Amino acid sequence: MLKRDWYKYLSGFLLLYAVIFGFIVGIPDTMIHETMRNLFYHVGMWFGMMAMLGTGFVYSLRYLRKFDEHEDIIAVEAVNVGLMFGFLGIFTGMIWANFTWGSPWVKDPKLNGAAVGMFIYLAYMILRGSIDDVHKRAKVGAVYNIFAFFLWIVFVMVLPRLAGDSIHPGKEDAPVLPMHLEPSMRIVFYPAMLGWILLGVWILNVRVRIRKLQLKMEG
Repeated sequence: MLKRDWYKYLSGFLLLYAVIFGFIVGIPDTMIHETMRNLFYHVGMWFGMMAMLGTGFVYSLRYLRKFDEHEDIIAVEAVNVGLMFGFLGIFTGMIWANFTWGSPWVKDPKLNGAAVGMFIYLAYMILRGSIDDVHKRAKVGAVYNIFAFFLWIVFVMVLPRLAGDSIHPGKEDAPVLPMHLEPSMRIVFYPAMLGWILLGVWILNVRVRIRKLQLKMEG
């Protein structure tokens, strides 16, 4: 049991570590002051989201290769978990922006791109729900999911870098990148990111098991 569930214990330990030390670790004096502590949580949720959306992308490719229903279940549930992390990330980002810049939604290309990306994935869920045939739904969903992942990369990572100034890392006047963090913050930041990703894996496995039980009961 311990060998099989090691990532669950590790996720819980790392997130507990991030919660405790995220509030007591020394923070450098920057323009965003103490709100930088949200870096351990807001950014971690986005790391978890990216890991889940990437998982959905990989399993959609695998489904189109073998047409195994198991691959489709993992793909769609990974997107579900990714959307959950995405909405939590946007919510915590809005709180952060409100305290730092005085508005929950500021003019920022990465923020706007993330919102568009979320709508693209919401459209994926709506598309799947509109197709009754199981196999057709899986095939069309897999193809859409692959394109959705590439569009997500474009809207969140490519276009914001070309658009100009941003409050997010990546520009000279933006907050520091993780690799530029103070050493005291790095020992919390990197474990927290791993903890959020492992939490995503944990939730994904639970959702997949529930979905399989539902299909078994229906069949």
